[in-house]
Amino acid sequence: MLGSLYLGVLMPILPRADVVLRGGRVFVAYGEPVAEAIALWSGKVLAVGSSADMEPLIGPGTRVVELRGRLATPGLFEAHAHLLPMGLSMAEIDARPQNASTLDALLGLIREAAASKKPGEWILARGYDDSKLDIRRHPHRTELDMAAPDNPVYLVRTCGHLAVANSMALKLAGVTTKSPVPAGGAIEQVNGDLTGLMAENGRQPVQAVLPAYTDEDHVAAIERGAKYMNTFGITSTMDAAVGMRSGYREIISYRNAVRTGRQPIRVTQCLLDIPDGILGRCHEEGLITGSGDDMLRIGPVKIFTDGSAGGKTAAMTAPYSGEEQTHGIYCLTDKEMEEATMAVHAKGYQLAVHAIGDGAIEQTLVAMEKALAKYPDADRRHRIEHCGFNTMDQMKRMRAAGIEPVPQPVFIYDFGELYQQVMPDDRPATSYPMKTWIDMGFSPAASTDAPVCDANVWPNFYTMITRKTHKGTVVGAGEAISIERAIQAYTQFGAYVNRCEDHRGTLRPGMAADVAVFSRDLLTASPEAILSDTRCDLTILGGACVHDATGEWKG
Repeated sequence: MLGSLYLGVLMPILPRADVVLRGGRVFVAYGEPVAEAIALWSGKVLAVGSSADMEPLIGPGTRVVELRGRLATPGLFEAHAHLLPMGLSMAEIDARPQNASTLDALLGLIREAAASKKPGEWILARGYDDSKLDIRRHPHRTELDMAAPDNPVYLVRTCGHLAVANSMALKLAGVTTKSPVPAGGAIEQVNGDLTGLMAENGRQPVQAVLPAYTDEDHVAAIERGAKYMNTFGITSTMDAAVGMRSGYREIISYRNAVRTGRQPIRVTQCLLDIPDGILGRCHEEGLITGSGDDMLRIGPVKIFTDGSAGGKTAAMTAPYSGEEQTHGIYCLTDKEMEEATMAVHAKGYQLAVHAIGDGAIEQTLVAMEKALAKYPDADRRHRIEHCGFNTMDQMKRMRAAGIEPVPQPVFIYDFGELYQQVMPDDRPATSYPMKTWIDMGFSPAASTDAPVCDANVWPNFYTMITRKTHKGTVVGAGEAISIERAIQAYTQFGAYVNRCEDHRGTLRPGMAADVAVFSRDLLTASPEAILSDTRCDLTILGGACVHDATGEWKG
């Protein structure tokens, strides 16, 4: 009997449940029987089993939700996103292709924003994709000038690694044709003239003069972004670069968001390691990986080594198509990377290193191997974020060292067509190899890198089980995985790489009462139905509802 598998013998010592969800399908954990019902009590899972098993746990104060055949899973774990930046960007111009597929449309959005701004006020926009614009190139600073002649404009590409600034923004930043380019970056010039395009560390001069955010700006952004994630069943996330814009103030803002009840999501903070950044202060205050509580905890330390494949800044050993001299950008030298990795590892932190190209992955892997050799730790679980274009040799070495990949399969959906343009070889087909990683024993946690891609989980699920792009092109069919594995990647694996698998990621009794209820049974739905006609009906965090698309919780 399924009930006996999870409940043991139902005895009076079990309390009455706070919540019972019954009459559906409950995905407890990968490889375990699918249950029919689940009981929640005091913020934890009390029991799972059949609907009949739950009857003795239902009391006068128990809220009963009828699943009616729908699927309930552990709350989803967005293992790598940028919650605070995403929330901030939601208040900026949305320049993604669905809103601006042409240069005229993009400039129109900027022109409209300028009409409501005072002269000199900044215009911030994010999400354009040059490969999906009608002009198939980046906007030029002079085009931004025409749309907003009296305002500085900073337009960030979808990947977050390139941006275009207009003339006023460049002037405020002191950037001229004679300005030195920061190491690990680029400031584009054509025929001795600035185009406004900047990459990686080359963006620093403009970033330094962007308007500062207040604590209320931060808290509102955290709340805004968290509520949006809740709509997809996400109950946990890692903010993958805390301190990127406002330094230690971001640590404080997260505390304030929790204290004031404005953070309806569990957050792991990934501390950004940059010169004069927040890491030194955090270490002095004892904020080491694992410190904190279940709503807000310190996670790994972030180091950037390269850029994005679509932007041709991911560091590759092979060149990009038609550009034999273009191998991407290394943000750090080998020596700098090894010194930074050793210092962070020696302090006891987990590492989460951004490395997409195989060249950057090699640099990262060598540095981690040296750190682990000097200070052995069999369960540190260092992470390579994205880890998009790795080799089999690199994967074997990662597995031997206990280093986990944290990928974004949705990159295939959003950028797979572009990958095949800039790398017309076997690299796209073997990128983000979910099946290979799982078969080798890794725990590749699915994530979106929002706001690089939308936090919407459905394209991610779709591409994991089909390996199809947004145009339907199959890129590496052999790396497709089952829907059961895809759910595992979005739950158990997310908890594992964030070192909290002992209380999140499954719905076994005693685990956190974090549950997502979807509008259909994903286990039997077609990939197309999952992508286009599925929603999250209920999101439950610690036994409390944080998203109700149907009104049934209130009812």
